[in-house]
Amino acid sequence: MRLAFETWGRLAPDRSNAVLVLHALTGDSHVAGPAGPGHPTPGWWDALVGPGRALDTDRWFVVAPNVLGGCQGSTGPASPRPGTDRAWGGAFPFLTQRDQVAAEAGLADALGIERWALVVGGSMGGMRAVEWAVSYPERVGALLLLATTASASAEQIAWAEVQLGAVRADPHWRGGDYHSAARGPVDGLGLARRLAHVTYRAEAELQTRFGRAPQGAEDPWHGGRYQVGSYLDHHAEKLVRRFDAGSYVVLTEAMNAHDVGRARGGTRSALAAVRASALVAGVDSDRLYPLCQQRELAALIPSADAVRVVESPYGHDGFLIETEQVGRLVAELLR
Repeated sequence: MRLAFETWGRLAPDRSNAVLVLHALTGDSHVAGPAGPGHPTPGWWDALVGPGRALDTDRWFVVAPNVLGGCQGSTGPASPRPGTDRAWGGAFPFLTQRDQVAAEAGLADALGIERWALVVGGSMGGMRAVEWAVSYPERVGALLLLATTASASAEQIAWAEVQLGAVRADPHWRGGDYHSAARGPVDGLGLARRLAHVTYRAEAELQTRFGRAPQGAEDPWHGGRYQVGSYLDHHAEKLVRRFDAGSYVVLTEAMNAHDVGRARGGTRSALAAVRASALVAGVDSDRLYPLCQQRELAALIPSADAVRVVESPYGHDGFLIETEQVGRLVAELLR
């Protein structure tokens, strides 16, 4: 098993200054820095990591792994299957967030980090962050959960199932065994991304930005697109150039399976085990991970107070975009 990761800053001699940053579904280990070899996109939280920033790399040693099952260096469906000359493909095992956190604990062991000063994650990264705090309570000093949940809801699973269906309905999916073929299920992955992206943004933002305007000179009444359709096309095209459909399926299934209370006596019992100083925050316009889910986390984690609200017009993506507000939460935990 391979787990890719990036680091910023230096680990202190007593190894007490390590911070773990966990990415969302289509993110990766490249939290900060420009695009370049091995990094198809710029850092997704660039404003938070660096000298003098909330995660001040003159003080903190920041570690960001690419999740197990991903496609940016860590073992996933596109990786060679041991003992064969083929990719894992459809034979890649089913994973849970708990499995992925166990792999990340192995990374911490390899780095000689017994305890994280802070574990922070949003969305899928928040699922892993809460699993860290429950599975390894003695290894997490502080915890920041953003726009996430204790367990995937029926509606979240429903949106995800439509996306999974879009990928699997693509004739180039081939049961997940497409990696040696000339073409993979890029159409299905693109459709899944379009569906997902609508849930990542807020209705009011889409209305304000696009309304009913056509795309340029295109006529929606005669086969042309609306601006909002062009916007979704753009995000689909960006994703299919950098992301593996097999990883999208594996990680989405892991998100659907997320339930911190599984085999632990339920959510209340599981979260009672958290020892970390915790902040839980949600985005006021998030319709995918609504504030009620963060309120549940805040109510059941012993050290958490009332949920913090990130004010944003951008919906679920607000946890990525509103870096000034998120930075203040990070600073509060690390002061």
